Amino acid sequence: MKYLRSSVIALFGALIILSSCDSGDISSEEKVNEIDVNEAEIEILKQKITLGLDQKASWKKHWESSVGAFSGDDFNWVLTDSIDPMEMPESNPILDGDPLKQFQFNQPEGNGTIDIYSYKVEAQESLDKPFLNPDSEVVWYRKDGMKERLLFMGPSGMFEDAMWMSPSEFLVLGYFQEEEGFRPMIWLIDLEDHTMSQFSLQKVSPSYETVSYLNKRLTSVQLENEF
Repeated sequence: MKYLRSSVIALFGALIILSSCDSGDISSEEKVNEIDVNEAEIEILKQKITLGLDQKASWKKHWESSVGAFSGDDFNWVLTDSIDPMEMPESNPILDGDPLKQFQFNQPEGNGTIDIYSYKVEAQESLDKPFLNPDSEVVWYRKDGMKERLLFMGPSGMFEDAMWMSPSEFLVLGYFQEEEGFRPMIWLIDLEDHTMSQFSLQKVSPSYETVSYLNKRLTSVQLENEF
């Protein structure tokens, strides 16, 4: 039952688009269709996770201080879904001089940038001090002036880091808080097929300072632990 409960909670933390969620943390206007994935495909995705963890060694090391050593093989596949990108006209609002500008992720072939922080972190110069909003999102500001919202999460988790795996694949690292504690999570987004695969670590930390990694990552911003 413990495994089942954790799996259900992780599923609802997927940021996807479940129209009915008792906690109210996850929301979207459109449902998505869950996709069947076989063992061979999951193994390929785990290989990509391993490559991502090698590149994002600082995030891995940070979480290992809380949950112990882990590798890509220690992540369980939760689901693969199609995603509604919620496309709309909007240019990148993070301009030169903004403290978060340097932490956006430019598409390798020049097709805009992906932002995982600005919806969560308020860090304008006019503020006395930066602060966190409850919700998080991953958005792609494309070169053609269109915005795609790729992922959304309520206050029960956070997107902490990310990287381009290829011009069409984007990996997001973060966590989700559940009954047992704080669980590291990984999302792999295929921007061509508009699919998202979610993985959860088998290990949980009973406690976690929610802004601890962001304060290491966002060197131009100092946040207080509020959530």
